[in-house]
Amino acid sequence: MTTKILCPIDGTDHAQKAVAVAADMARRYGAALTLCVVNVAHGGGRGPMIHHWSDQDAQKILDAGAALAAAEGCAPTNTAVIIDREAASGIVAYAALNQTDHIVMGTGDRRGVSRLMLGSVAADVSARAPCTVTVAR
Repeated sequence: MTTKILCPIDGTDHAQKAVAVAADMARRYGAALTLCVVNVAHGGGRGPMIHHWSDQDAQKILDAGAALAAAEGCAPTNTAVIIDREAASGIVAYAALNQTDHIVMGTGDRRGVSRLMLGSVAADVSARAPCTVTVAR
């Protein structure tokens, strides 16, 4: 039974599709919906830790995702900013810690050499998640 849905977003069109799918699922199942942003951390060690987005930019992404979910009929129960050095590991760790039943996420259109060199966060999450993962396209 699905009671907790996690939807990682990054402000892209692909993430918007995932929010629509996640909101629909949450509404149908009566599940709690959490939207999250993974603010990837770079640096550290001897230099400063630099995040991919400012706190304000991360909050804007969450606010836009929450508005879209509400428009789809299911306002999110929770939002979170995850700080991690790798997006996939942050999503998987958050899902495990919060006993998430289902992850719904978008994926880009990378194909061929680009896909092989850059990898896919969605593929990595699907392989490592402690729960069901739906990839929305």
